[in-house]
Amino acid sequence: MNLNTLRQDIPAGLVVFLVALPLCLGIAQASGLPPFAGLLTGVIGGLLVTALSPSRFAVSGPAAGLVTIVVASIQTLGSFSAFLTALILAGVLQCVLGLLRAGRFISLVPGSVIKGMLAAIGILLIMQQIPVALGAAGDAELVSLVTGDFVFSTSAMLVAGTGLAILWLWTTPVVKSVKALGWIPGPLVAVLFGCLATVLGDRLLPGLREGLPRITLPAFDSMSALVAELETPDWLAWQNPSVWVVAVTLALVASLETLLSQEALKKLRPQHPAPSPNREMFAQGIGNLTAGFLGAMPITAVIVRSSVNVSVGAQTKLSILLHGVLLLICGLWFSNLLNAIPLASLAAVLLYTGYKLATPRLFIEQIRMGAQQYVPFLATIGGIIIFGMLAGIGIGIATQIVCSIYKSHRNALQLTRYDDHYVLRFQQNLTFMHNPKLQGLLAEIPENSVVIVDHDNAEYMDPDIKAVLQDFGDNARERGIRLSQWPVAVK
Repeated sequence: MNLNTLRQDIPAGLVVFLVALPLCLGIAQASGLPPFAGLLTGVIGGLLVTALSPSRFAVSGPAAGLVTIVVASIQTLGSFSAFLTALILAGVLQCVLGLLRAGRFISLVPGSVIKGMLAAIGILLIMQQIPVALGAAGDAELVSLVTGDFVFSTSAMLVAGTGLAILWLWTTPVVKSVKALGWIPGPLVAVLFGCLATVLGDRLLPGLREGLPRITLPAFDSMSALVAELETPDWLAWQNPSVWVVAVTLALVASLETLLSQEALKKLRPQHPAPSPNREMFAQGIGNLTAGFLGAMPITAVIVRSSVNVSVGAQTKLSILLHGVLLLICGLWFSNLLNAIPLASLAAVLLYTGYKLATPRLFIEQIRMGAQQYVPFLATIGGIIIFGMLAGIGIGIATQIVCSIYKSHRNALQLTRYDDHYVLRFQQNLTFMHNPKLQGLLAEIPENSVVIVDHDNAEYMDPDIKAVLQDFGDNARERGIRLSQWPVAVK
């Protein structure tokens, strides 16, 4: 570390903090947890995980992708304390996976399933945040809009709509061309507008403030007050089988999201040597273990904050550590300022995040790539929305396997006709599953033909395949069929 890196890392850390602050608060709120839990998660990710991580640029903290899992898990387990026990177990599982060097298996997860998982997360996030953007202060669901039980808030809709407009504006060339504005994150501007509406709104529009539910952060006047705010795990909950299901789900999805972020980060800023995925998984496991003990939320490496860290010129881990320190200071001594943030502003940030995860362009791209891509993609989305994250990923992988087998099966054998000559090509190794296809092609060959077999690409054939070829060869002479390069001996 030298003066040069300090001059780049300190501004980078400040920008990452400004991006992370509204996301930490918004993700906690969306999960039905106190906003302080989101800040605490950001602090653990920014300090502890960063210290253990092999990556110089990956920023860890609460992830929007885990919101739906957290909400569903707390409902299933009945309490946040039981969920914390599951989070501790998930951290232990991640550490074990890291020690077993399981990070290399990330390449086995099909791209269609990964994209489907991210799109499903985006859709669920949008469904969850629409009621908040329309004025809900509690746990109102999207269905309440249909049943007529929902009370709309003009103030919330105005703040959320303006926030979305600001976030969109910050992606346009007009704003990007202004270098000074490029240093100010769009989510921060959207949140600051919401704060202005809370503080000064009544002067412009009477009653505006009353229609804006806000976050509530506790004020800490002593260390005992801080400790009292922390939730403790329910240590007896480990006996509940549902806790283990949640733990496995958290461990797998958090590890998947972390490793995917690492893969994406390699393309933005290569490191030599590349960070070990196994060490990263172990670091995340320690982070989630600590988060479970302290009453925080699940932690993953997050590509949005990591890409911001890289784009603003970070050189070392100092920028990430600084962002964690600033989150801690903000939560301890500036809670009154943060309490001015309306929920509608955070909803706008999360709605925009959900849109980026499930953008229509992604669906169009998958459909253009053919059924082998879009069928597993859509199956993953449907499975996650209907059955949950772990089951949905399993459905997506199973669908991809079926599609790949079908495609491979169709192209494994090829029969081409040249006058009375037929060339039967084996494009790959053949198993008993290719028997129906092989029998169908052999049945197309008429009498008094010449059959040439090209089997250079097939290094292995099941005994069942050889039996079908043997049977055809034994009857070939009676039908006037001459065989050339036949892969099995004919009696």
